[in-house]
Amino acid sequence: MTAPRIFEAAAIRRAIGFEDLVDPVADALAAFSRGLGASPLAVFAPAGPDGDVHVKSAWLPGRPVFTVKVAAWFAARAARGLPAGSGYVAVHDAATGDLLALLQDEHHLSDVRTAAAGALATRLLAPRGAGTLAVLGTGVQAYLQALAAIAERPIDTVLVWGRRAAAARALREAIGARAPRVTVAVTENAREAVRPADVIVTATSSRRPIVAGSWLRPGQHVTAVGADDATKAELDPACFRRADLLVVDSRTDAPVHAGDLRAALAAHAVTEAGIGAELGDLVPAGHARRSETEITVAKLIGLGVQDLAAAQTVLPRLTGEAAPEAGTSPPASILDLRRTPDGRTDRSVCQF
Repeated sequence: MTAPRIFEAAAIRRAIGFEDLVDPVADALAAFSRGLGASPLAVFAPAGPDGDVHVKSAWLPGRPVFTVKVAAWFAARAARGLPAGSGYVAVHDAATGDLLALLQDEHHLSDVRTAAAGALATRLLAPRGAGTLAVLGTGVQAYLQALAAIAERPIDTVLVWGRRAAAARALREAIGARAPRVTVAVTENAREAVRPADVIVTATSSRRPIVAGSWLRPGQHVTAVGADDATKAELDPACFRRADLLVVDSRTDAPVHAGDLRAALAAHAVTEAGIGAELGDLVPAGHARRSETEITVAKLIGLGVQDLAAAQTVLPRLTGEAAPEAGTSPPASILDLRRTPDGRTDRSVCQF
């Protein structure tokens, strides 16, 4: 048996960005929603609210590999001046089970595959003429989700809100550097960002709702990616009640692991029957918005099939079997964000 190849985060960041993964993630989610393969998920919190671990695995028929990902977030790492997120993706031969490669990505693959799913949600659900984007959150996922939405719609204004003013300003600068045609402004409160927006992205680690359903208006789309375990919440129950179309990535896992959706179900603001579709169900049609006045919500927790798609895309580039897509600059990543005043990279949310 040949020893597995090990690839470090720096090489992985150079090799792939979220743009490379939108179509591969779409294909993987569509297969998952057709009932193919499996994508088991386990979450545990060895440090309580200060540290959790997500283990996500996946296989799909016909794929030459399967993957097992361990992604962790620990406040103790941030306290030492390190990114709070860490982990790896193990790539195995689907015929023999042999370990082929270890992708020590420092969470980059999770970052970009989550942004790719956000781009897909925008592509399928956002108003075609959406011009204003609200971004709630200031970490790497807020940054990448903003760029993902900008890539899919004619966004010309981005409104940023975060609990830390310095981090919100840093995010404003990072988005502006990648998307110079877009006007980016920081708002004083979340409602001020949400009310005028056509597309709303929530990417925080909040444990209580930050968006009220009463703020929403007809024609808006919401992509919520931050509340990815039962202890977190970004949308209040009224957001789910007001949704004309509620989409999840997994009908099985989202009601269990998405804290805000769990709360909405418990409050009878929505029923499991009221979940309109999985994101993968919408891929074949290419667009799911039925009118320009409906409110759509995509509640995403992140699935192992996305990691499988990311690993299959990046591995040939790392081994030299395929060249990365030509670009004028390295793909967007956590490295683009400015340092916070205490010298640590702000990483207020890690979507697994």
